[in-house]
Formats: sequence, C-alpha cells, structure tokens
Amino acid sequence: MSNSILTIDMITRKSLEILENNLVITRNVNRQYDDSFAVEGAKIGSTLRIRLPDRALVTDGAALQVQDDNEQYTTLTVASQKHIGVNFTSAELTMQLDDFAERVLKPRISQLASSIDADVANAYKGIGNSVGTPGTTPATSLVLLQAQQKLNENAATMSPRYATVNPAANAGLVEGLKGLFNPTDTISKQFKNGMMGTGVLGFDEINMSQSIKQFTTGSRGATGATLSASVSSQGATTIAITGGGNAGTVKIGDVFTVADCYAVNPQTRESTGSLFQFVATADVTLGSSGEGNITVAPIYTSANALATVNTLPASGKAVVFVGAASTQYAQNLVYHKDAITFATADLLLPQGVDMASRAVHNGISLRVVRQYDINNDRMPCRIDVLYGYSTIRPQMGVRLWG
Repeated sequence: MSNSILTIDMITRKSLEILENNLVITRNVNRQYDDSFAVEGAKIGSTLRIRLPDRALVTDGAALQVQDDNEQYTTLTVASQKHIGVNFTSAELTMQLDDFAERVLKPRISQLASSIDADVANAYKGIGNSVGTPGTTPATSLVLLQAQQKLNENAATMSPRYATVNPAANAGLVEGLKGLFNPTDTISKQFKNGMMGTGVLGFDEINMSQSIKQFTTGSRGATGATLSASVSSQGATTIAITGGGNAGTVKIGDVFTVADCYAVNPQTRESTGSLFQFVATADVTLGSSGEGNITVAPIYTSANALATVNTLPASGKAVVFVGAASTQYAQNLVYHKDAITFATADLLLPQGVDMASRAVHNGISLRVVRQYDINNDRMPCRIDVLYGYSTIRPQMGVRLWG
C-alpha cells in the first residue's frame, strides 16, 4: 500500500506539537494575553499594556475613607522572531508522519524550543528575590523551601508554582533529596528518571532545563558601599551609593540589600524580617569614588498601598551585593505561573510561495512556509515563531543562585 503525501497543514500541526513538548520554562508561564496578539500580520514591536491587580489600604473605624485606584501597568512587547530552516525532498514527504517528524522535524524544532526557553530565562534580570549561595550548586531541600518562603512572604498563591533548574542543580537536588520524606512512587521516579518530578516540596513541577542562564555580576565590590543620600519620596526609582569601587560597574540584574530596609508582605504591609532585595534595572558605571545612581523598581513604604519596604533607604546605610565582583553564577528560577507572561502573534501567510500554513494551540502560534527548488527536487522550509515575554509580577519569582 502506497504512503499518502504529507501536507503542509500536517507538518505545521506536528511541528507545533513538537515545539510545545520541548518547551520547559515557557510551558509553565502565564499565557493569558496571547489572544490580544491573535491578529494576522502582527509585527515585531507590537505592544500590549497590561493592568496589574489593584492594591488598597485597609482602614479602621466606621467612617468611610475612600481611596483612589492604585493602578499599575506594565507592557508586553512582541519583540522576537525566531525561525529554523528545514530542507527536505519529495521522497521524504511520502514517509509516515511520525517517521518524518522524528527524522526531519524533531532535531531542528527542539533547538528552536531551547532558544525560546533561553530567551524567557532572561526574566531573572527583573527579579530581586534571591536564595542559595552564589557559587554553590543547590543540593538540599532547605534552599527550595527558602524559595517557597520568599513566594509566601510576597503573598503568591500556593499553586501553580514551578522550579526550573540547570543540569548541575538537578543532579545536586536529586542526590540530596533522594528518599527524604518522599512517597515510594516519587522515589521510584527520581531513581528511574534522574529528575525531581512533580508534587515535591509544594511545587507543581521541578524541571531541568539546559536553557537556564548564567549571570555575570558587575565589577562593583560586594561590600564596602553605602548610601550617599537618603531616598526621600514614595515611588522613588533611584538609589545613590558611594564606595562601590573605583569605576566599578553595576549590571542589569545585580541584586543588593540596604541595611535596616526590610521587605514587607504586600497583604499585611508588615515586615517579613528579611532585608529587601533590590535589583538593578539598568547598567551603571560608577565614578572614581565608587559613586553612582542605581535604577530600581519603585520603592514604597508600609504607609502606601503599594508597599515594598518598611522604611525608605537612609543615607550612610551599608549596601551589600549578592555575589562576588565580575563572577558568573547560574540563575535557576523558582516562580509562580503569574510572575512571567509569554505571548505569540500570528505571522502573515505570505503569497507567492509553494505553501504556507499556521497553527495555534495552548497560546502558541507557529507558521510554516515552504518553497520548491525545481533544480534539486528539494523543498526549503522555514518554521517561525513571533513572541514576547515580560516579568510582570517580579515579586512572585525567586532566583536560585548556583
């Protein structure tokens, strides 16, 4: 019996299935805004303004105290188009779909998935919450529970929560946690698969990904810096320091604390007892005395509905950075699903080509365009995804340093 010819729609649907199955970080982030970009012909740079949940102050007494809305917005921009090229023959189109997928599609699309995941893994740069010891591979339940503590202190709902770690951390955690208070079936899966798996220590999933990023800290000193001026206003986004090292640098993603400036629970606005971990949102080159202004997310005290700290950072207070100067550290991620959002857009189906098709499933849109090379009886084909991601609720994410 002769084989049927694989159509462009069959190849597109199979390509999307393979892509979804190979995504790790991206599979477990928020994709609720994808429909906002579901228009044919979307372009790089298309932007969506996202409204974040409102927050208000609870007041005492019988008298009504009306409060204005504390609306917060962030943006999600479709900024990345990634594709991979495939070249196959007419003869290969007569293969069974699963055989064609295994031989032709899967090796290429798995690379596309890894590239997208690696992009989304850069979300760590907007997250300040940090646990673990920089330079030490995570290998205990304590470090995962400390990450859960950070999420709890920031009022993240208990589920869904995920941890995505690099191969080294996965090996360390599986070895360190083997058999430790785990049900028999969980121990069995860890032994067979070498993975942490699902339903461990309060996480819906703990996954391994080869796309976890390495972060190289700035050349600033880890200690020795102090605030050169007090932060005096609610919503301030600048912290002025001195003594950070002659011509040192602070990189986007550098995390630091300020003495006596503690994080607060966003629901109760009470101190958590942990120093607030600020994250630099722009690169800074310090002056000859190590002076400079570090840009951070807006700072609010407990008197404000958007409270982040118990008190504004004060002049002369010590500044301590996470990690040694100019050193590379793995940035494993622990996060609630709503910490990061991801959306794809429907790419235009071009005219004047042999065939073009598009498929959408679970918030991911993928396009396949095929041409025909008559001289060599080959069919060059490109598989594209146009997408964007954003860390919309960074307080619901934690960096697990390795």
